[in-house]
Amino acid sequence: MFETLQDGLMSAIKTLRGKGKLTDANMREGLDMVRQSLLEADVSFPVVKHFIAKISEEALGEKVLKLLDPTEQLIKIVHQELIDLMGPVDHSLHLKKSGLSILMLCGLQGSGKTTTCGKLGKLLTKQGLNPMLVAADLQRPAAIDQLEILGNSIGVPVHVDRVNKDPVQVCQDAAKKAAAVGADVLILDTAGRLHIDDELMKQLKRIDQKLSPDQVYFVVDAMTGQDAVNSAKAFNEALELDGVIMTKLDGDARGGAALSVKHITNVPIKFIGTGEVVDALEEFHPDRMAGRILGMGDVLSLIEQASEKLDKEALEKQQKRLEKGEFTLDDFRNLTAQTKRLGSFSKIMGMIPGFGQFGKMMESAKIDADDEMRRVGGIIDSMTKAERKNPRIIDQTRRQRIATGAGVPPRQVSELVKNFLPMADMMKNFSTMNLRERMAAMQQMQQSLSNPAAGLGGMPQTQKVGTGKRLTSKEKAAAKKKREKEKKRKEKEKRGR
Repeated sequence: MFETLQDGLMSAIKTLRGKGKLTDANMREGLDMVRQSLLEADVSFPVVKHFIAKISEEALGEKVLKLLDPTEQLIKIVHQELIDLMGPVDHSLHLKKSGLSILMLCGLQGSGKTTTCGKLGKLLTKQGLNPMLVAADLQRPAAIDQLEILGNSIGVPVHVDRVNKDPVQVCQDAAKKAAAVGADVLILDTAGRLHIDDELMKQLKRIDQKLSPDQVYFVVDAMTGQDAVNSAKAFNEALELDGVIMTKLDGDARGGAALSVKHITNVPIKFIGTGEVVDALEEFHPDRMAGRILGMGDVLSLIEQASEKLDKEALEKQQKRLEKGEFTLDDFRNLTAQTKRLGSFSKIMGMIPGFGQFGKMMESAKIDADDEMRRVGGIIDSMTKAERKNPRIIDQTRRQRIATGAGVPPRQVSELVKNFLPMADMMKNFSTMNLRERMAAMQQMQQSLSNPAAGLGGMPQTQKVGTGKRLTSKEKAAAKKKREKEKKRKEKEKRGR
């Protein structure tokens, strides 16, 4: 997500950094590039106009241009304006302290509304509440089936009435049932349409008037771009929305809707959907999102996800083994399996400051990190317990057997062992380092990873690709003669000084 916008903004900043001295003229040139990148990311034109005006007001003038590093100041200005554009956000669901709270979800068909109902239900159960889902989308029988399946998968009851064709009555009956069984929160999955029409709006208004929901959320597909903003505006005029839930931000969304919706509608984005699974619903933090857009990473979100998804007991055992100076290929395999729970490798890299570009470098080098990790797993699984514990015992015969079992060339087994041994030493040392030493080690690791084709953390290296041309003996001699001539010229210049 936000790749178009991120590439454009970073390109503008890189261009400005290349200038010997920043002037009012080349700063305006950089701002024009920022404007272009925003428009290409499908950000609404009025929002682009407002955003550039605010940045120009801060960035142009002697105060910024005379600084030792004006581009760093420009990044700070852009970062703050991105935060202001998307925030502030109130993450509270404003549930009642006692009695039944009602959350109404609305949106166009295909926006991910039904799935989001399930995700909200899962979120509430994690908070110790007892939610109930209501299948009020009577236009689409498949939506009722989908909600039932979701409810069963997360252990949340679903109110279904396949006979009644009045969604208002279905919602009212569900409210009575929820109160009777002691549910805390009622989540209404209302009907959607392929486009906004009067019949849909009238139906939603009737539900709003009869049930008086505590919060009304508009679910919108981030990939619809400007249509998302226009839809949010229309729904807000009809229902007075309390928040927006933006889905499919894990896809190819350019990010324009996320930057535009708050400014245009004055309705904040409450949550973002980052996948199909029921756990893939995150609180929307403008400051963290601005950091991701500018390649600064999002460590806080990564830590939150790690605390929820990783096996704490397994990690504690791993830490104790490291403290004893133990780190084997089994440990490496378990560690990568744990990390996989957080998402794809490129997603994790994008959330670590300074490593965002690394994922892109791997893509440009046509390296699929997740595929490589699976291949490494196959090689490790083909080893004996003794070989995983001490890979130094792997000789030519063992290497051939492992390669045959994993279906890879013997060369890749050798490379795995060769790359793993120094990494194991680093991991053992890492557990005994203080904070400053760990930061220095991280910087060193980042520098060593600057060439993705060199292999990552024990992953088999990619084959070298030739240029497709070999120099002839005559060409080699000419090149050598040219180098010697250049060397003599430099020595002569040095003597003449």
